[in-house]
Amino acid sequence: MDGRSADQIRPLQFQNHIAPHALGSTLVRWGNTHVICAVCCEEIVPRWMKEQGVEGGWLTAEYSMLPYSTSQRKPRDISRGKLEGRTQEIQRLIGRAMRAAVDLKLLGTRTLWVDCDVLQADGGTRTASITGSFVALSLAINKMMASGKLTKNPITQAVAAVSLGVVQKQILLDLNYVEDAAAEVDLNLVMTSKGEFIEVQGTAEKNAFSQAHLDNMLALGRKGIEQLIVAQNIAVQDFEKNIPNSPSCP
Repeated sequence: MDGRSADQIRPLQFQNHIAPHALGSTLVRWGNTHVICAVCCEEIVPRWMKEQGVEGGWLTAEYSMLPYSTSQRKPRDISRGKLEGRTQEIQRLIGRAMRAAVDLKLLGTRTLWVDCDVLQADGGTRTASITGSFVALSLAINKMMASGKLTKNPITQAVAAVSLGVVQKQILLDLNYVEDAAAEVDLNLVMTSKGEFIEVQGTAEKNAFSQAHLDNMLALGRKGIEQLIVAQNIAVQDFEKNIPNSPSCP
């Protein structure tokens, strides 16, 4: 609907070090969806890890859409007194995706917090959050390695996410809001650089979809993930060019 081909990802840009007090951060501009992803560190682990004698560290995520991120003001979750179900679902998904990228035992006794704040939403906020979070996480880990907080890189693989859908019986990659609203099938795909699946969220909004449709969407999604991982690698290389004077782990 915006002139792209069916297998074309929207323009993607990472602006790193956007949050100077974070350990690692990036502003993802993915089409008209803009998300700030930032990583902070605490030298503690959740109580359940201590009680169960679990070694290593922890990584978790929080996600929010700012009130002005949509055409109509979106009230903050705190004004309702509880998180929306959608918010809980997405931040748990981000956390699972990022934990799949790291060896938690190598983190040491610390927790990494990944915060994703949607500045502007035009479809694919969860996929942009996951893809941007890995860049922010990589920048944070590089900073910890450079400062001596970590002696071995705990990142084992890259992680990225992309949306797909069936619109007017055609499979499309990376849906914007208008395309997503018209989709007969919605699918969010989270994969690793090793070609393994972390999450497949597929829903028939109107008519049920076939095995052939699913196979074709997964094949197209895999190609999209490969492009995203290339873009992530380029973004992370920026760290080597310009190491910012931002705080390390306290």
